[in-house]
Amino acid sequence: MQEFNLKELGKRAIQLLVSLFVLLTVTFVIGRVLPADPVGAIVGELADPAAFEAMRQRLGLDLPLYQQFFLYIKALLHGDLGTAILTGNPVMQDLSTAFPATLELATLAVIISTVVGVPLGMAAAIFRDTLIDRIARVVSLVGHSIPVFWFGIVGLVIFYAGLSWVGGPGRVDTYLEGLVEPKTGLLLIDSLLAGDMEVFWSAVNHIILPACILAYSAMAYITRMTRSFTLEQLNQDYVVAARAKGASSSRIVVGHILPNIAVQLITVLAISYGSLLEGAVVTEIVFSWPGIGQYMTNALMIGDMNAVVAGTLVIGLIFMVLNFLADLAYVLLDPRTREAG
Repeated sequence: MQEFNLKELGKRAIQLLVSLFVLLTVTFVIGRVLPADPVGAIVGELADPAAFEAMRQRLGLDLPLYQQFFLYIKALLHGDLGTAILTGNPVMQDLSTAFPATLELATLAVIISTVVGVPLGMAAAIFRDTLIDRIARVVSLVGHSIPVFWFGIVGLVIFYAGLSWVGGPGRVDTYLEGLVEPKTGLLLIDSLLAGDMEVFWSAVNHIILPACILAYSAMAYITRMTRSFTLEQLNQDYVVAARAKGASSSRIVVGHILPNIAVQLITVLAISYGSLLEGAVVTEIVFSWPGIGQYMTNALMIGDMNAVVAGTLVIGLIFMVLNFLADLAYVLLDPRTREAG
């Protein structure tokens, strides 16, 4: 049994930590040099100078930047991300409430984009230069070219305002809000655990359009990359040999090509998932989705940099961890990246 390349994994883990520290440093500095004024948001623009100065000292904004950064790191190591000006709650508490909504939306989006994008990409490669291939390429081009917010607005106008096929903005109908206890924070799961099917179907009705809109851009990328990977494999000798032995196209795809592109697909899906978590910001604004994107946007409007920096760190950390897990998948699934024991 071959052993994992632990040295290589250790190097990548160190790279992850270094990247996280760089992200933390850059985000903190940008948050402090932006012209936003958190003191004014707290005490009010008409407060007297003494109140301004007292609040600046209380927030530590009168200290040199390096001291502010040191104190922030020290608090961060103790799990303290500061207090949000927007809500008056600890930022950690706000994020624990907002992030599950983003996670639910992005997870459903990546499932939809994978279920559609992978088969479409493989079909486009197998039936190259046919109608299926042309459709796949047009779908990918449109998905890369048109902004998500435009799709979101058009989707609301057509499917919500025009046809009434889906729910409108928000996560659930207003009269159903707060009826289900948030055990996991994922409303679809929580409503099922509570046995409240009215809330469940309302949540499905509200999430399906933003999830599909968000999934489309990821699907375009997944389709294009899957097509490229499959085309590369179709030219390999083992495929030619399988065809010569009379293997059907479906058997070649499922039994030979798919296992050989699995590692590459994992990387693509990991990148797509991270991008969906990051790109959900625009979708959440369009659909008034109460996730981390909308939370950060509202915080940025009033200069609440504790909330903005913390939200950026959370999304950045998840993106880095997903890439690390993709690297780990290479070690686990690709024999060329393992060393003999």
